[in-house]
Amino acid sequence: MSNPTDHDTDISGFDSVLDGGAGEAKALSQEEIDRLLDFAAAPAETPGQPGAIERLVSSTTVNKDRLPMLDVVFDRMVRLLNTSLRQFSSTSVEASLLRIDWLRYNEFLDTIELPALVGVARAEQWDNQLVVSVDSALIYCMMDVLLGGRRSRARRIDGRSYTSIERKITERLVKVILQDLSQSFDPIAQVDFTFDRLETNPQFATITRATNAVIRVRIAVEVERRVGHAEVVIPYATLEPVRGKLVQTFMGEKFGHDTVWESHLKAELMRAKLDLVAVLQQTQVPLGEVLNWEKGTSLKLRIDPDAPVMLQSKTTPLFAGHMGQRNGNISVKIDTDLETKQELIDGLFSH
Repeated sequence: MSNPTDHDTDISGFDSVLDGGAGEAKALSQEEIDRLLDFAAAPAETPGQPGAIERLVSSTTVNKDRLPMLDVVFDRMVRLLNTSLRQFSSTSVEASLLRIDWLRYNEFLDTIELPALVGVARAEQWDNQLVVSVDSALIYCMMDVLLGGRRSRARRIDGRSYTSIERKITERLVKVILQDLSQSFDPIAQVDFTFDRLETNPQFATITRATNAVIRVRIAVEVERRVGHAEVVIPYATLEPVRGKLVQTFMGEKFGHDTVWESHLKAELMRAKLDLVAVLQQTQVPLGEVLNWEKGTSLKLRIDPDAPVMLQSKTTPLFAGHMGQRNGNISVKIDTDLETKQELIDGLFSH
């Protein structure tokens, strides 16, 4: 009779522990539990094996904190939607931002509640696409409001196909959302989101690969005590042209432009002290002659009293004038502005 395998031995031990009538129960160690559940350390897999590749792909996630400015953009979009949807429906509308999710595109397609209408739009300046999904609750609610109805309870979703009127109203609603989204991105980058088409089957609204990362913004819209939802889905690749601006930290209402700090910096620069040097004359002397200089050696500049004097800071010339006396002190009267102050300011900022 052949010896049982290690796996069979572990299972038999596990059965003996579970058997309440087979003596006193024995507590399993963590190592034994790991072996029973196949959590024991497996041999290291090479990168070419399928298991390693699958874990590598599944570990490619997008961290929401990498684009903090998106929270500001979408919050501004919801504020604009409150005004735009009130004008669109001529009634009281309350839009609120539920959440911002970072997921893969196939995960978004699986979460769409059918029936729904999915609008495909294009970001013209970024040469890429995005989608706007509107669920049936919001579509029927807007239909009742725009066509004169006032229903306090939601209509039962029967799964029927949408009529041409419902599709047209939904198209107008998607265009309103896209317009507000464009205005929300204005402080960061100029972009126009133009409506492309409307799809009833989410599979026909595929704008990127199934495994690519996307940002999904879920918005709740309450109209006449009825709540519907709209979702804006932007592929991560669509935002790549402005990713450098989206990673900035938000400061103030002007998206990173702090006027208080700018005024303070300007005031402090104006009070900063600057060392000026008056250069009477510059001449070139051979190195051999300089090496022969001793204490008491005189250097003839060969200049006349009316020669111009150059005022400079470090190596940047600022003004030109003439030397004189004032109140018993040697002074320089500025005659010419060399218009190099901007070069000096640029040098200060570079340091």
